[in-house]
Amino acid sequence: MTYSPPKLLTFEQFLVEYGDNPRYELIDGELRDMEPTGPHEEVAGNIAGRIYTEILLGNFNWLIPKTCLIKPPAAQATALRPDIIVLDKATLSQEPLWQKEPIICNGNTIKLVAEVVSQCVARVLRVEATDEPVRVSSNWQDDYARKVEEYAFLEIPEYWIVDFRGLGGLQFIGSPKQPTFTVCQLVNGVYQQQKYHLGDTIVSGLFPNLQLKLDDVMPC
Repeated sequence: MTYSPPKLLTFEQFLVEYGDNPRYELIDGELRDMEPTGPHEEVAGNIAGRIYTEILLGNFNWLIPKTCLIKPPAAQATALRPDIIVLDKATLSQEPLWQKEPIICNGNTIKLVAEVVSQCVARVLRVEATDEPVRVSSNWQDDYARKVEEYAFLEIPEYWIVDFRGLGGLQFIGSPKQPTFTVCQLVNGVYQQQKYHLGDTIVSGLFPNLQLKLDDVMPC
């Protein structure tokens, strides 16, 4: 028996097949199924609401789009779809794709990204045009490792990882595993990470007046 490796997608193929589907993103040509659950969406909505309040109170010229893809310039077959993204309206005119599609290419347009950690899944789909198998996976390691590197390379000032189920590996959230809110702040091109647990007051460099605890965004 011979092994046929899964078909990898290009960025262009991903846009045609899955660009309008908020469930999927692309990392190094591999399709990621984020498989959002009700509690996942509830947490993401709670966080977006808190951020939007801070934007209004601070009178920042920023927006939170309903859907948005990030196309890192150094990754040819990657399209990241963050759960929450804050964009600087003043720099949107410099985005080459924004007027036609909600795609961001320049890191300086992004003020903050937040990811809500999801369960791991793995399965095989088939691309209709070729009927060839494509491996689909969603992994907390993307949020804690790959995206930390990508977002730091893009020089995004702040990145939040909201692990409300405590799914991350021990090297990321410690022992015992518990719900964890990680704030990554960019310092000299590297994220300095601070972890918060239930009951802790979260500190954000981007929103100095933020009054937020992980308890405030947990699902019912």
